[in-house]
Amino acid sequence: QGMVIKDGAKMSKSKGNVVDPSDLIDRYGADTTRLFSLFAAPPERDLEWNAQGVDGASRFLGRVYRLIGLYRHCFDDDRPVPVRELDQAGMALYRRTHQTIGRVTDSIEKNFHFNTAIAAVMELVNGIPVPDESRDGQPAMEPSVIRFALESVLLLLFPMVPHFCAEMWEVTGHKDSIENMAWPEMDREAAREEEITVVVQVNGKVRSRLQAAAGTDDETLKQLALDDGKIKKFLQDKNPKKIIVVKGKLVNIVV
Repeated sequence: QGMVIKDGAKMSKSKGNVVDPSDLIDRYGADTTRLFSLFAAPPERDLEWNAQGVDGASRFLGRVYRLIGLYRHCFDDDRPVPVRELDQAGMALYRRTHQTIGRVTDSIEKNFHFNTAIAAVMELVNGIPVPDESRDGQPAMEPSVIRFALESVLLLLFPMVPHFCAEMWEVTGHKDSIENMAWPEMDREAAREEEITVVVQVNGKVRSRLQAAAGTDDETLKQLALDDGKIKKFLQDKNPKKIIVVKGKLVNIVV
């Protein structure tokens, strides 16, 4: 069990460096204070107390609140997500939502690492686009995907910020209380990254092909190419002079 550290020293009454949680609760509310405490460190490590971290937790919940307000109309229709009809952006958010459900579930069930669970939800929230004002506030993607993502955010955050999530659940028009809802389940097929085939050349000649997740960055593709067994055979420990990446299609190694 970790300790709470403030200004480099263990927080204790004898040192006079104790932060009264009631002050934070009065200013930020119990949910924000709890979210910061769980996000700051896993249970087995020391928690470095940082007032800025509480501000960060407050800003994050504020972002969730604003997104729900901006997308309130997406909750008026409870039809299932039409997965086969989604465009690329809609499918990416749908996939990321299922991946987040899996990450949060693993973090909590395996070792009570609420910090990584919260981080995963934060990443998902950051990936939810703000409506384009030029489109009269209408979402740029399928409304049911937005609804699914935001509902998942509330369900996944509920163990950490129950009061906030319960209120948002009610605000979005749900009749049943959030505490009566089942924990979301990850669809493994939906969470699987789409794969692309990347051709690998050595001095302009095709020597191998790689399978990589769609959207893999150039540096990762370079390393995957260099680690490929067939490519290693052709390089024979020679240092490449140049590695050219045609994004998502080709890696050409010049030796």
